[in-house]
Amino acid sequence: MYRRLSMIMFPIMSVLFIGAMYWGYQEHQEKNTVLLKAENGYQRAFGDLTYYVHKLNDELGNTLAVNSTSKDFQRKGLVNVWRITSEAQHAISQLPLSYLPFEDAENFLSRVSNFAYKTSVRDLSMQPLSTDEFKTLKSLYNSSHEISSHLSQLQNNIMNSSLRWMDVEVALAANESDTSNPVVSSLRSVNDQSTEYGEVEWGPAVNSMYTDDKIQMLSGKPISAEEAAKIAAKFIDTDASNIDIKENGKESDFPTYSASIKNDTDGDKKLSITAKGGKLVMFAHYRDVSEAQLTIEQAQERAKSFIEKRGYDKMEAVSYDEYYNTGTFTYVYKMEDDTLIYPDKITVKVALDDGEVVGFHAADFASHHRERQIYKPTITLNEAITALNTEFAIKNQRMAIIDGDLGEEVLCYEFTGNINNELYRIYINAETGLEETIEKMSRNDQAVSS
Repeated sequence: MYRRLSMIMFPIMSVLFIGAMYWGYQEHQEKNTVLLKAENGYQRAFGDLTYYVHKLNDELGNTLAVNSTSKDFQRKGLVNVWRITSEAQHAISQLPLSYLPFEDAENFLSRVSNFAYKTSVRDLSMQPLSTDEFKTLKSLYNSSHEISSHLSQLQNNIMNSSLRWMDVEVALAANESDTSNPVVSSLRSVNDQSTEYGEVEWGPAVNSMYTDDKIQMLSGKPISAEEAAKIAAKFIDTDASNIDIKENGKESDFPTYSASIKNDTDGDKKLSITAKGGKLVMFAHYRDVSEAQLTIEQAQERAKSFIEKRGYDKMEAVSYDEYYNTGTFTYVYKMEDDTLIYPDKITVKVALDDGEVVGFHAADFASHHRERQIYKPTITLNEAITALNTEFAIKNQRMAIIDGDLGEEVLCYEFTGNINNELYRIYINAETGLEETIEKMSRNDQAVSS
């Protein structure tokens, strides 16, 4: 009996064993294929990074080599520097550097990119590169040369020693801070070198991009948790005893209070209030939204009623987006003379099933809103109109303050109109008469705008 059973089971077990071996082999082959593909991707990304940093150094050298009066070539060189650094940043994003302190090198490239962009977009014939900016370019040229040399040396070591990026990823994932992996060590060296370039004078336009204006501009006395609860309760029309409060970032420069409703049976409501000044910057009601029933006009009425009830009574809708049965309106502050202040912005999200406001964001308004003295435009309305395309059919015009490319507020003539069967907003700088920016408007934007 046992013999007969063994005669039956042996072939079956043999087939199963062979099948398991084959399956294991297939899994191994597929794993190797995935690893090889990832390794090739990392090798390509690092090769791209090395190439672009080398090209960055060349382009900075070319820009410095021309005569200081060659404005057109300087602009061309700065545009190329901006483009190349963007490519280098993209290459970095494809490397397994999540656990590695490489942010200083990334930050250095980011600042190079922004410096190049902000100097190239201005009119160099009217505002040429300053002595300090030429010094900055020379510092960047020397710095990029050193980084390029180190990256090239690392690339040669990787190729000559058959080092693998997959080993780097494994070492980093294991949080081996003291790893002796030569790639990790070299990358840390490049990153550490980048911190030595912190003395570069980037200028106020670039430095302002790395300063949180919310921290700078928020003012007022610190509030207690009890006061924050009252602010939250008033905003959502409930009693303060129903509010749970949690303080965030007490030791940071920008502490806030998070508020929520106790035992909320109607979804999950969250609010964020600044601990300094007691300004509400965010409200969200997380719930499922059913099929849309409201029109844009009906939703806009709900949004406007919501913000006016809460003291935002001088706001004008400028855009509208619809997503997953919700409509989001963007409002900006409107002065007595009808000038729109785009930095003073809030957004309101309305559920299109019943018209409830399920989202409110006012961080920009809280950061920027203040009394402003509007200076008289240097150019007239007619002069601004001459800067427009002759085929642009103007439907409306007014004054507006927007954020300029250099981070400063800019007074503009705002023109709304049609060209090429599309609707646009075009902003003409009220001081220079040049186009500051152009926005394509959707039909929904047109529907909610005055």
